[in-house]
Amino acid sequence: MFARSLLALFASTLFTLTAAPLRADVRTQNVLPSPILNRPVAYSVYLPPGYQERGRDYPVLYLLHGGGTGQPLDWFTLAGIDQILDKLITDGQIRPLIAVAPDGRRDAGNEVATYFLDDADGQQRWQQMFMQDFIPGIESRYRTIGTPEGRAILGMSMGGMAATIYQLRHPDQFAGIAALSASFRTDQQLLDLSDQGYASRFATVLGPDLSGPDRLTATWDDLNPASLIEATDTTRFARIPRLYFDIGADDPFFEATADLHITLRDAGIRHRFRVSEGSHDWPFWRASLQDALLHIDAVLTRGYGE
Repeated sequence: MFARSLLALFASTLFTLTAAPLRADVRTQNVLPSPILNRPVAYSVYLPPGYQERGRDYPVLYLLHGGGTGQPLDWFTLAGIDQILDKLITDGQIRPLIAVAPDGRRDAGNEVATYFLDDADGQQRWQQMFMQDFIPGIESRYRTIGTPEGRAILGMSMGGMAATIYQLRHPDQFAGIAALSASFRTDQQLLDLSDQGYASRFATVLGPDLSGPDRLTATWDDLNPASLIEATDTTRFARIPRLYFDIGADDPFFEATADLHITLRDAGIRHRFRVSEGSHDWPFWRASLQDALLHIDAVLTRGYGE
């Protein structure tokens, strides 16, 4: 009787251990060296359930935060993306992935936005750093697939604009992107910025102390959707919609993003363009995350198997 009870207890314990859910791991204090920036770049990383126990390789989703006070931790503390990923992965709606949120701030003060782009004068080359230092560094540090089809970007606001630019400038480097409230501006919106507003947003990307038509620089023209599309390989986007956009109907960047949609459509670039109720804020972004992640899974699934 005692032996039978002991066997039952052992079996119950074994079941509990084997049935225990695998947990994700979020690490917020990480840095990678960057020879291009000549300083380390901080980042937060989400490692999916089972990462420590399984030896498989994973695709990587790069998370680009917004401007202003935006930082990598926003994805976890304000958006709760780790909880959304946990649920989608556990429920089998998406396959496991690694998510990495680099710090796109210029410095601790972050007085001028980087837009995750290179400065006009070349002093800080954030986009070059991301492509040449950051991605290779992440893909050598973690168990990643390490190919373009196993790599995607999700950005919000400033990060959504950068994600779009990266995909169009480097169409062979990413499986796809999702942009929430991408902060594209019309020419008139750029001209209407106050001197202070311009300085805090574009003083480095376009050049300092510009006003009026002088703000419409060659760099600004290169960031124009028509110019981006003219310079990209449109055949890369012929089969599947690699780009996904979701923007609130009351978002101040709606007009420019709608123009982007029309320009992409007229160029024959397949993409998804969604307009939802909402503005340029966290309630909208949190509500939009799940569908954006489902799109990311759809483009990544074409690049890797179980």
